[in-house]
Amino acid sequence: MTIKRALTGALAMAALLTLAPISEAFSDELRVPVGSQVDRNQQSVPRTGTTQASVRAAWGQPASMEGPVGQPAISQWQYDNFIVYFEGNRVIHSVLKFKH
Repeated sequence: MTIKRALTGALAMAALLTLAPISEAFSDELRVPVGSQVDRNQQSVPRTGTTQASVRAAWGQPASMEGPVGQPAISQWQYDNFIVYFEGNRVIHSVLKFKH
């Protein structure tokens, strides 16, 4: 049984290594012009660990709110310039929105 398992694993690895170079041919490259990028240092966003009450007190009511979804419960608040992601009641990440 172990020889069969080893042979199956070797064949699966060979197939993976054979197809790996092909996947690069189908990948896309995303380029953002330097003038369009946002400098995080110039934009005030909520920091990791901040509570929902503190975010609301500092930045006001969000334009929209989604969630919570999943386990652990993740929700997001959308503001004009950024999106804040919460796990439970705490900020886990803030993302600046792309300006066209």
